[in-house]
Amino acid sequence: MNSHQPELRAAVRRLGRRHFLTFTAAAAALAFATDLPAAGAASVPELDPRKLTENPFTLGVASGDPLPDSVLLWTRLAPRPLEPDSGLPEKRVVVTWELAHDEMFLRIVRIGTATAHPEFDHTVHVEVTGLDPDRQYYYRFRAGAWDSPAGRTRTAPAAGTAKSRLKLAAVACQAYHHGYYTPYKHLAGEDLDLVVHLGDYLYEYAVNSAGGSRNYTDRRLPAHFDRETMTLADYRLRYALYKSDPDLIAAHAAHPFVVTWDDHETENNYAGETSENNVPPEEFLLRRAGAYRAYWENQPLRTPQQPRGPDMRLYRRLRFGQLAQFDILDTRQYRSKPAYGGDWHKPGPDSEAPSRTMTGETQERWLLDGWKNSGATWNVVPQQVTFAQRRDVPTADFKLSMDAWDGYPAARKRFLDGAEAAGVENLLVLDGDAHVGYGFDLKKDFDDPASRTVGTEICTTSVSSGRDGADKLPNWDHLIQANAHLKFYSGRRGYTVITLGTDRARADFKTVSGVTEPGGTLTTAASFVTEAGRPGLAPA
Repeated sequence: MNSHQPELRAAVRRLGRRHFLTFTAAAAALAFATDLPAAGAASVPELDPRKLTENPFTLGVASGDPLPDSVLLWTRLAPRPLEPDSGLPEKRVVVTWELAHDEMFLRIVRIGTATAHPEFDHTVHVEVTGLDPDRQYYYRFRAGAWDSPAGRTRTAPAAGTAKSRLKLAAVACQAYHHGYYTPYKHLAGEDLDLVVHLGDYLYEYAVNSAGGSRNYTDRRLPAHFDRETMTLADYRLRYALYKSDPDLIAAHAAHPFVVTWDDHETENNYAGETSENNVPPEEFLLRRAGAYRAYWENQPLRTPQQPRGPDMRLYRRLRFGQLAQFDILDTRQYRSKPAYGGDWHKPGPDSEAPSRTMTGETQERWLLDGWKNSGATWNVVPQQVTFAQRRDVPTADFKLSMDAWDGYPAARKRFLDGAEAAGVENLLVLDGDAHVGYGFDLKKDFDDPASRTVGTEICTTSVSSGRDGADKLPNWDHLIQANAHLKFYSGRRGYTVITLGTDRARADFKTVSGVTEPGGTLTTAASFVTEAGRPGLAPA
């Protein structure tokens, strides 16, 4: 991307946003093909597997988006992942994959081959079909003489199945330079059906040679990480750094992931085509295109999520029998420009305008229509930012976060009104972003503490962002006093385990003692339940 950037910038300025996707030369230069492989890639030579003299599976394996009859398997070939070319030439590599009933791979269910194309940074996405519903499987890859680590995954229950339990973990916000991924080390050992990642898998900020707060003494990171990510090459390298962490590798191998992004996978606090620093949209879209491409390449996502230039449909729906429907949202790509600069601010005409949207009109309609046909006991909405009202002080001069749903109250009202109109009784909103753990009752009218409770919100704390944190942050008293619907608040790092049952859901907020040094211990900070048909949190 670097070598083409001046020409692309000139082309986008000339053509404008509307024609960006159809500008063939720009798309080809960026390798933003809509099919595998890109035009002309058939002529790319194949690498003799005997030339793989180093382990290419340094970034592990992953699976995601389970369906009743299918799983998505992922890996990336990178013998030297922290180098710009990952230690591979510009050649395609044939990879063998296996799926088995047992971890010894004695009962093979499926076997096949896939091609790791250099245009996709030698990533592999395999959609395995024809599987049994609600069943555990093991998988692995082979390239040349090298075998990947084995991964474990699970298909979803069949439609209409009355499954009695679904257990998941919610995670978010894993700034590499803020600490070790100790929560993932513990999460890898949990008995889970899936992990839901709610955004900020990657941070665009520079990482110095000591790994920031990790303060490495046994290694030095290359200098190309000590700058902000701007190009496709930058984002690819940054994913390699993050995904080289052994605790993250272990978590991906242990459980299927369902992912959505927030802002830092591209740039802090961006909104649609508006960048944090207000660079021209045509300039920012080039950066967004590179970020989106690298995101898809490095996540266990299916073909429908493959981006087209600076656009990528990430919102999607997953069902788990009659027990749960997951409507995974994207609240970054389509949102209105933030009011009052996106900071904490007193609500006013700019933030309260009825036309403001968090999801865009198309996604909003998709969500509301999907609820009408749900029929699930639990309607779960994984999304990015704090949904409930969150006043900063218990006085009349309170401020709200304009980057969260408080900056888009009309969109929040349409969301809650739509759930009510669709007959959704058990609404569970999941989010991250805040680097703290919250448990909220969702109110019909947040300005009236006596208003009816219409749903439940679980905000999971960060994996590492914010460094070690504390049980009670300086604003703890103010937030608790200002928001009667806030039932839990902790500033430690960790994750949240959520168990959905036929009659109740349980949330266990799990925190670690610290992340700036390895080896932190795990504690269950608090546990809450919400009864089916009676929304709201109560201590377990």
